[in-house]
Amino acid sequence: MVERAVTAGVTRIVTIGTGIDSCRAALALADEHDGVFASLGVDPHQAATAEAGRLDELRELLAHPKAVAVGETGLDNVKLYATPIEQRRLFDEQLALAADLDLPVVIHSREAAAETASALEGFGGTVILHCFSSPDLLPTALERGYYVSFAGNVTYPKAGELREAAEAVPRDRILVETDSPFLSPQPVRGRRNEPMHVVHTIAALAEVCGREQDELVAATDANATAAFRLP
Repeated sequence: MVERAVTAGVTRIVTIGTGIDSCRAALALADEHDGVFASLGVDPHQAATAEAGRLDELRELLAHPKAVAVGETGLDNVKLYATPIEQRRLFDEQLALAADLDLPVVIHSREAAAETASALEGFGGTVILHCFSSPDLLPTALERGYYVSFAGNVTYPKAGELREAAEAVPRDRILVETDSPFLSPQPVRGRRNEPMHVVHTIAALAEVCGREQDELVAATDANATAAFRLP
């Protein structure tokens, strides 16, 4: 999969840990492959599980040289596997951890725009809105200078609101991702998603934003370097 991504022109990958064991697996992949880095966190779906009590282990894992961010972390009002209070507690704890370690945060927010904006109000570090699907959160993102990352769903025929959001994001704050193995872009929809498919999202966004594809590639590459402090 990494080789296919490199062949497609992807030079660096940030893989995501969504629980402690998942974080260890992400770091193992990062150790195995040049150009692969890891963002480590406990996602909101696990806020009511034992994973929420393992943040001391998360702190230790974040000391790894290829750990580049905390998350994904955040709030989810769609799949309520945990109560809003449990989710907010875990979110706040990981924001505090990121602030203490001076790391960016990768934010999961689904139908929780106001609550997410409130939770992030006191966080002074770098914020990456992962798999952006909350147009209501866009004004806050633009005002606060957050990075806004678009996945394959921005290419779907009915995703007009997301494409309008992408047009509004400044050139130096837009990112692209796959959210693999989910949300394959329209040209490969129905197939398992993987990093090489990010080229389809880039192509769609370039058209939406009225930019040359090479220009958007350069911009998103530079933005990823800045957001995650990648070499």
